[in-house]
Amino acid sequence: MEGGLHTSTDTSAFKECLALTWRNPYVLRLAFSAGIGGLLFGYDTGSFSSFFFMHLFDIIFPFSFYDTGNIYIYIYILAGVISGALLYIRDDFKSVDRKTVLQESIVSMAVAGAIIGAAVGGWMNDRFGRRRVLLIADFLFFVGAVIMASAPGAALLIVGRIFVGLGVGMASMTSPLYISEASPAKIRGALVSTNGFLITGGQFLSYLINLAFTKAPGTWRWMVGVAGFPALLQFILMLLLPESPRWLYRKGREEAAKVILRKIYPAHEVEQEIQDLKESVEAEIKEEGSSETMNIIKLLKTKAVRRGLTAGVGLQVFQQFVGINTVMYYSPTIVQLAGFASNRTALLLSLVTAGLNAFGSIVSIYFIDRTGRKKLLIISLIGVVVSLGVLSGVFHETTTHSPMVSRVETSHFSNITCPDYSSALNSGAWDCMTCLKASSPDCGFCSSPTNKLLPGACLISNDAVKDMCHKETRLWYTRGCPSKYGWLALIGLAIYIIFFSPGMGSVPWIMNSEIYPLRFRGLCGGIAATANWISNLIVAQSFLSLTEAIGTSWTFLIFGVISVVALLFVIIYVPETKGLPIEEIEKMLEGRALQVPGER
Repeated sequence: MEGGLHTSTDTSAFKECLALTWRNPYVLRLAFSAGIGGLLFGYDTGSFSSFFFMHLFDIIFPFSFYDTGNIYIYIYILAGVISGALLYIRDDFKSVDRKTVLQESIVSMAVAGAIIGAAVGGWMNDRFGRRRVLLIADFLFFVGAVIMASAPGAALLIVGRIFVGLGVGMASMTSPLYISEASPAKIRGALVSTNGFLITGGQFLSYLINLAFTKAPGTWRWMVGVAGFPALLQFILMLLLPESPRWLYRKGREEAAKVILRKIYPAHEVEQEIQDLKESVEAEIKEEGSSETMNIIKLLKTKAVRRGLTAGVGLQVFQQFVGINTVMYYSPTIVQLAGFASNRTALLLSLVTAGLNAFGSIVSIYFIDRTGRKKLLIISLIGVVVSLGVLSGVFHETTTHSPMVSRVETSHFSNITCPDYSSALNSGAWDCMTCLKASSPDCGFCSSPTNKLLPGACLISNDAVKDMCHKETRLWYTRGCPSKYGWLALIGLAIYIIFFSPGMGSVPWIMNSEIYPLRFRGLCGGIAATANWISNLIVAQSFLSLTEAIGTSWTFLIFGVISVVALLFVIIYVPETKGLPIEEIEKMLEGRALQVPGER
């Protein structure tokens, strides 16, 4: 195979990474400065904030879980720090509290902005350079944070969210691209993985920020305003750092590129790297007639680009469709299934979940240049398939074998019986799941005081009733029902996160930063990032309706089947790029090393 693996890329790759970055801290400074874009990404798109977890059931779920539409899934998947802030925004702006469309807009406009930012950012990367795009992204994010923190009403708050989304979209594809082009081949994967680590770090930070400001005056304004500081920090750092050397060489600024490459590579490797880069650009000019000519037709006619886009876009789409957001959305339910019915445990869950995500990113840094991208993806997807199978089975068992509702236990609580249960003709057939599905008003399940698996009471769901249930040493359930197999759900959740994060969580961004020819790298990276954000939006819009239509167990099973398809896709379409110089990857894709069905 052309451009075969370098012999230096072996089981000591991680030690080589540490040694090289210690000897040459300039490379590490480049990676972490650009990686702050990942911090912005994670901060704005993190999972449930800690405060949101703690108060979700107390504040939001007096409204029907089954009737509120997709707003709350949006809050979970896309909101990050805005999820906690939204609770206080609703208190300050009564129009937001009354109109779910405004809540949807506040959260989802960031996604719309990210889709546009990723699409435009790809073209801008090739036109103006990686460094300038990161500076623009930081500026947009900072302006958006300031607008949101000072917004006098919902309209300006939405404008701020759009600015933030544009910045996040640009940074999401530019940060890994910049790091990739400024990293030695032997440790490129590990350094790009730092971007993934900072994404999960941003998610964790959003939980802590929400928790820290819950008692501060102007709570939500602090929550959203603090987001501007990482953007300002990266803006300052990027002013002090150079442009991507490969982009500079591509634009004819050879001497400037060589100066930067000599700072990045050891003396005995730099001349070969410069020669490889020179040959790559000259081959492009010879093939296309001009190093500046680029259009979509040439892009699709180029075999290496087609194969790269197939792998890159496919990975980004599957990253969303293997169910990460669904699994995380049902985390509180999984905790209740395991018998931890207290809403306060949601705080611990949010931090543990973020910790597992961050741990997975560290695992990726260690193994990405040691095991390889493709093998890491395969291992990741196998773990995802197994964990989704476990979760599907546990939810099925819970749905079909949840504790019955006892009329004796229910009558123990006077005047707070669930109205739907009281009026039901077949109340004797009611179980916990039937109780939780009642919606006029919402109802909760108060377990037996002796054993949570014995028949319990179906009561109106509100704070006062919950407190009455707890005073009698009973457990209160609003999302999931008690199950003797609930601990398996916790294990399934942990397995999913641990396996997803280092593989499907990190590798798609790494692959998309290195598999495209230089002349198309920004544009193709933008296409792939846009596909990721659109897929995110599709999952957010559809999965809640899917769970209502076919049930949670079958929904998880469908995601499991999609994960199997993703595994086959990785085996067939995704090349191994471990240890290859970026210029060699194009040669490998042009050759016959990657056997794509239907291509000759």
